[in-house]
Amino acid sequence: MPVELYSREAGTGLPLVLLHAFPLSSAMWLAQREGLSGVCRVITPDLRGWGGSPLGGEDPSIDLMADDVAALLDSKNIDRAVVGGQSMGGYVAMAFLRRHPDRVLGLILADTKAGADPEAARANRERSAARVLADERPDVLLEEVLPGLVGSTTKERRALVYGRVRGLVQSAPPPAAAWSLRAMASRPDSFEMLRKARVPALVLVGEEDQLSPVADAEATADALPEARMVTIPDAGHLTAVEQPEAFNEAVREFVAGLPRTAA
Repeated sequence: MPVELYSREAGTGLPLVLLHAFPLSSAMWLAQREGLSGVCRVITPDLRGWGGSPLGGEDPSIDLMADDVAALLDSKNIDRAVVGGQSMGGYVAMAFLRRHPDRVLGLILADTKAGADPEAARANRERSAARVLADERPDVLLEEVLPGLVGSTTKERRALVYGRVRGLVQSAPPPAAAWSLRAMASRPDSFEMLRKARVPALVLVGEEDQLSPVADAEATADALPEARMVTIPDAGHLTAVEQPEAFNEAVREFVAGLPRTAA
C-alpha cells in the first residue's frame, strides 16, 4: 500500500517530478527547485523512508515506490507529469513508466541503469543492507558508496559540493538505506519496456560517472525510441548536484519541447 510521501514544490506550469538518488533525499534537488521553477512546477518527493516520508511495513520494492509517486500525484490532482530520477530515482521513474504509462508526459533518466543487477551486485547490496542495519549507522555508505557518488573534478575542485554530499549520506536513516538497497537489488530489467515506450525521453550522464557510466546511458538512450542523450562534463554520478547549471539547462530545453498539457 502506498505511503504518504513528503514533498517539496516550487513554481507553476507543467508538473515535473524529480526522484532522488540513493542514499540521499529530496534535499539534493535544491538547485533544481530554484533553477527550474520558472519553467515548470517542480515536485521533489522524499521516497519512502527518506527525509520526511515514512518507511511503512511492506517488503522492499521499486514498484511500490513508483506507486507511492502515483498516489502523491493523485493527492495533488495531477493526472500527467514529466517524471525524472537520478540513480535510484531513475529506477523508480522507469517503474512508474511501466506501471503508469498514461501518466508520463516525458521521462528523464539521469545516471541510472535500465538493466537488472547481476548476481554479484545483488549480493553486495544485501551485504551492505545487513551491515547498515547491524551497525545502526551509515558507515558502510560513507566507506563504500560515497566515494563513487561524485566525479574526480568535484573531489579535486568542489570541496563544498563534496562536503554537502557527504553530509546527506551521513544523514541516511539505516532502515531506509537497507530497505532501498534490497528494493534496488530485486528490480527487474527495464530494457524491453523502454523499447516499447512511446514517450519523449532525456538521458543524462556525467562524463566521469563510474557507477552508471556513459556506456550504460548510451544503451538506455538507444533502447528508447524518442530519446535524446546529454553527457555532462566534469561531473560524476550526481550530475544534478555537481553541475546543476548544465543539468538544469538540459532539462529546461527538454521540457520546452513537450506538449503544454498536464492535469
